[in-house]
Amino acid sequence: MDKANAIGWFDLYVDNMDRALGFYEAVFQQPLEPIGDPTGETVMRAFAGNMSAYGAAGALVKSPHARPGPGGTMVYFSVEDCAVQQARVEAAGGKVLRPKFSIGQFGYVTLCMDTEGNPFGLNSMR
Repeated sequence: MDKANAIGWFDLYVDNMDRALGFYEAVFQQPLEPIGDPTGETVMRAFAGNMSAYGAAGALVKSPHARPGPGGTMVYFSVEDCAVQQARVEAAGGKVLRPKFSIGQFGYVTLCMDTEGNPFGLNSMR
């Protein structure tokens, strides 16, 4: 039996869905699709994903049960060249916390903060 990846899904919590949606769609230049919540308690917009492919899919989530903010989990988005998305972050209302830097054989990383106060990373091999 194959081992599963440690992460199967991620939620990025937001206070203002429209603001967060505008930010991530501007940075990644792709729409986030509405997805249903069977509990009816949350509003969710999914990042493009393929649940049968390597890596994890996830969504922006507005929930009464969790809040956005730094200090907990860091999500890294896989991109072709993190400098491309880094260049869009501030124009979309976010902050670049640490510009693109080398992590040796694992490529490059940019550390950012979204409009909701969530830190996130961008990771690329070039």
